[in-house]
Amino acid sequence: MLASCAEAGQRDLFDVGKLKTDFDTRSQIKRAALSTMNNIAEGFGRYSAKDFIRFLDTSQSSAQEVSSILYVLEDLQYVSGKRIETARSIVEETKSLTLGLIKYLRTK
Repeated sequence: MLASCAEAGQRDLFDVGKLKTDFDTRSQIKRAALSTMNNIAEGFGRYSAKDFIRFLDTSQSSAQEVSSILYVLEDLQYVSGKRIETARSIVEETKSLTLGLIKYLRTK
């Protein structure tokens, strides 16, 4: 579920508006979104809750980077407000689920 949210956040955003031709910004947001998803997956493969939490924390940081980039895209009017809101909602859901998992793992 967490990885699905992270992956969905990067799909519908890239082939519209000014972002369609800004390859540096596209690359940055793709790397941050992929880092979010990949850190969840990599942490899941670890043997201890402590290691998993470390990777989830890194995933949180990457999700926050995506969130920050979305604000920039909105300010520069690169993407429509509706697409930004949809992406922001996915990022917030991913962050919320990740934090919930971190809290759960800390109680074990």
